[in-house]
Amino acid sequence: QVDFVESGGGLVQPGGSLRLSCAVSGNRFKSNSMGWYRQAPGKQREYVARIAPDGVQTMYATGMDDRFTISRDNAKNSVYLQMRNLKPEDTAVYYCNYAPVRSSDQWGQGTQVTVSS
Repeated sequence: QVDFVESGGGLVQPGGSLRLSCAVSGNRFKSNSMGWYRQAPGKQREYVARIAPDGVQTMYATGMDDRFTISRDNAKNSVYLQMRNLKPEDTAVYYCNYAPVRSSDQWGQGTQVTVSS
């Protein structure tokens, strides 16, 4: 059983914005930090951002905190990633998962973000 369903990706021009959503099933959401990750073509999956269970403390990978904002809604078992001023190098499949990810945690299908003119 996959716990994560990502949505909100698409094709956007450089400088544009997108808001990604992730619906999380299971009973670990409210007590776990959550993260967004991405995998660009030909590259390994990388960490983007994480948020604490209470939604207050957030952390970002280097260079992403000025354009990306992670948030969560514990009532909806959902986590979000607001992305602004998107660049072609942000093109990737974006995934959410727990943070940190256990080896036993499965991945969802992700949502494709393509930044291109």
